[in-house]
Amino acid sequence: MSVIVDTRRCTGCRGLKEPRCVQNCPGDLLALDEATGKVYIRDPRDCWDCMSCVKLCPHGALETRLPFQLANYGASLRPKMARDRIIWILTDPVGNTEEFVIKTVED
Repeated sequence: MSVIVDTRRCTGCRGLKEPRCVQNCPGDLLALDEATGKVYIRDPRDCWDCMSCVKLCPHGALETRLPFQLANYGASLRPKMARDRIIWILTDPVGNTEEFVIKTVED
């Protein structure tokens, strides 16, 4: 598995010294392409899908694809961060979506 960068949404975190995802990738796998201003993954095979980059992206430009063994080809998982919860959006290969809400702060 690996993260996928949606170059239509990625802004490269303009205004920051380094994009948030690049700063926080524990494997140092993400980099900023100076020519395009977009983030890319150096070698997708090295990604262990910790999803720290996906959770940090303020533009929702990163997602992870679930492996065939878990969800069939084409399925994806994308978090939407909120102040007190993470909403995980699961999309199956034909486009059906399901949301799972995980509270991050106790009431």
